[in-house]
Amino acid sequence: MQRLANCVAVIPCLNEGATLFPLVEAVLQHVSHVIVVDDGSTDQTAAIAGEAGAEVLRHEKTRGKGAALNTGWRRAADQGFDWALTMDGDGQHAPDDIPALLSCAMRGEVDLVAGNRMANAGQMPWVRRQVNQWMSRRLSHAAGLWLPDSQCGFRLMKLSAWSTVSIQTSHFEIESEVLLAFIEKGYAIEFVPVQCIYKSERSKIHPVRDTWRWFRWWRRAGRRFSGARSSYSART
Repeated sequence: MQRLANCVAVIPCLNEGATLFPLVEAVLQHVSHVIVVDDGSTDQTAAIAGEAGAEVLRHEKTRGKGAALNTGWRRAADQGFDWALTMDGDGQHAPDDIPALLSCAMRGEVDLVAGNRMANAGQMPWVRRQVNQWMSRRLSHAAGLWLPDSQCGFRLMKLSAWSTVSIQTSHFEIESEVLLAFIEKGYAIEFVPVQCIYKSERSKIHPVRDTWRWFRWWRRAGRRFSGARSSYSART
């Protein structure tokens, strides 16, 4: 199996002990190192991640998905990794799709590879699908290019590019902020199809609080990016 050189997986987790062990084991089939950031879990997430072979970083109190990702990315950059693969710890992202993201990065000049679940969007809960598509339209309009699945957290990111952007959000807005920050810098983004997996797990997204956070972020970012145009076309 061909691997992307010098790539680490960063998995932010909050009470994911029930799904984490097989996930970490599966991810280690594709990358050499996994960093699990335990964002203040009250279950055995940290212990289970360590048993599965991951390096574990822990926030004593829950700080948000964005904060957990930034903690993991900083650790990865400090360790000298070139690429960071990010995916959720609750089983919504299939390790079988990792090779597609890695292959995209190995084929050419790209700085961010993002998963696109929209081919199977019918598997997504109706409200989540409608909100995702609405947000993607808003971001696409501001960026001047089509972003088919702006909220997917299954991504592969070049850390040298990440180190040049300023990421301020600490919750679920981070997916949107990273996309626009990379676009603003002129970095190349590609989307690749990935599975859409929704089971009986309870979403960590709070429908009112996190939607309000996104709108608060969007009021600031949307004005800055409105009318912006990029020199490349996102490919699906």
